[in-house]
Amino acid sequence: MKFNFKNMKKILTLLLIIACSANLMAQDKAKALLNEVSSKVKSYDNIALDFKYTLENTAENIKQETKGDVVMQGDKYRLNILGITRLFDGKTLYNISTEDEEVSITTNIDEDSNAITPSSMLSFYEDGYTYKLDIEQDIKGRKIQYVKLIPIDSNSEIKELLLGIDAQTKHIYNLIQIGKNGTKTTLTVNSFETNQPLPETLFTFDANKYADYYINNLD
Repeated sequence: MKFNFKNMKKILTLLLIIACSANLMAQDKAKALLNEVSSKVKSYDNIALDFKYTLENTAENIKQETKGDVVMQGDKYRLNILGITRLFDGKTLYNISTEDEEVSITTNIDEDSNAITPSSMLSFYEDGYTYKLDIEQDIKGRKIQYVKLIPIDSNSEIKELLLGIDAQTKHIYNLIQIGKNGTKTTLTVNSFETNQPLPETLFTFDANKYADYYINNLD
């Protein structure tokens, strides 16, 4: 039987078209899901999270776990982690260390597009990444759909991210960041509350409370 290269070429072309179409459909589904998450997040006046943060590097035999909490309203946030409070009022960032009795103050906020800050944690993926649907997992009775994100910037220290989304609530369940140096960090949301009554001074730095602290103005 004579091998027909022309037919084989047609078949390969067809397979390539099907593969490309499937990839585009997967991207469209990922984009639609991320848009749902973004719309949900932006519909809330404020968001309060309790979370677990894990850092691992197998090659360096490192594994660290800690817990934290954060309240976000627009660009403002109040983050508590590792005994430090990071308070951002929309213009100025205050790092308050109770152990060192020191407050560091700066208005020079890191503009790195790959830096995931508390205020951008639930919407960072909207710019600077390509994405596609990844695996779906059943975690404690919840269906978590993962989206894989790859930084567009080839110089980024981030290799890839996996964003876990609760398929029912469209809330972010966890964020797994894998660095090019082999370090893996995982932020898992333990509680997710929205539109809570907040004290008017929650995002305001009260210097009177830290009169005995060393004030370090970094600007």
